[in-house]
Amino acid sequence: MSSVAPSPRAADPGGPPAEVDPAAGGAGPRPPAPLRLDAIEQGSSLGRDAWRRLRKNRAAVASGAVLVAMIVACVLVPELSSYRYDAADLKLGAQPPSLAHWMGTDYFGRDLMARVFFGGRISFAVGIVATLVSFVIGVSWGGVAGYFGGKIDAIMMRVVDVLYTFPFLILVILLMVFFANDQTVLYRAFQAALGLMVEDPSDPSYFPIFQIVVVFAALGGISWLTMARIVRGQVIALRNQPFIESARSIGVGHAALIFRHLVPNALGPIIVYTTLTIPEVMMTEAFLSFLGLGTQEPLSSWGLLASTGADAMDLFPWQLIFPALMLALTLICFNFLGDGLRDALDPRIRKD
Repeated sequence: MSSVAPSPRAADPGGPPAEVDPAAGGAGPRPPAPLRLDAIEQGSSLGRDAWRRLRKNRAAVASGAVLVAMIVACVLVPELSSYRYDAADLKLGAQPPSLAHWMGTDYFGRDLMARVFFGGRISFAVGIVATLVSFVIGVSWGGVAGYFGGKIDAIMMRVVDVLYTFPFLILVILLMVFFANDQTVLYRAFQAALGLMVEDPSDPSYFPIFQIVVVFAALGGISWLTMARIVRGQVIALRNQPFIESARSIGVGHAALIFRHLVPNALGPIIVYTTLTIPEVMMTEAFLSFLGLGTQEPLSSWGLLASTGADAMDLFPWQLIFPALMLALTLICFNFLGDGLRDALDPRIRKD
């Protein structure tokens, strides 16, 4: 009796018929077709995924666009305006908004729009630079303390606890009183550095610039405490994760583990707090200017303009309304942007 080889269909009655390779004379199944490159899912990264998620958050994107537009306006408007921020016209005095002066003028006849946008330069600079100082110190301090733990963590965080016992504003005021005057070693060092760029560094008109530099250092050097605690908590929660153990097993150093693996995976809360620190620092600068310890005339900031306008809000309300609106709009935009960045940068959100 002759035996008949079962066909591919008979071998698997319940499955689809196997394709037969003609080149093999029907003796075997056809090899699978090569995988096309366009069918392969393209790889991604944390930055690309974060940007894709951020674009879906309309409030965050709109807030970011408004902030960029405000910064560009603060840079360009004082340069393009026909009025200088410090050009006074005593005969004109305080005038309400008009076609000639869109935001009105102040007591000395100075164009308020030029002063508001020039003040925006200083307000944004104070907020961003002081927050950057706070970010660098806080991330480094909290990252090291959380990673090593033990006695190192205990000592470093006790320093933070001691600094927390001092009232924030009082400590900043003390720093401004002791260091932001023209009789200190810091001011002489500032004049020496300024002498490399200008002919007469002893000109008293440079003193307000020195005060702003001290404001940067004072606010940034104090506001890092909460940042350090946030980073420490995130690092403690991540330092025993498998990906850290894997990196440690292949010889990755301590600095790389902290700043290349742990801190990037804690960016969500860090970015949120950073975006909230900027308007907080700007508000603190406004309070210092109200006390006469921040920005000084003839320079301007939104805090200085708001405090000046508050003295005459019954008679000249526009002097308070415009700088206050700019400050409030900045605060709102940073809050929305911070929420959007938190959701976009959280690595625990799976790719959708």
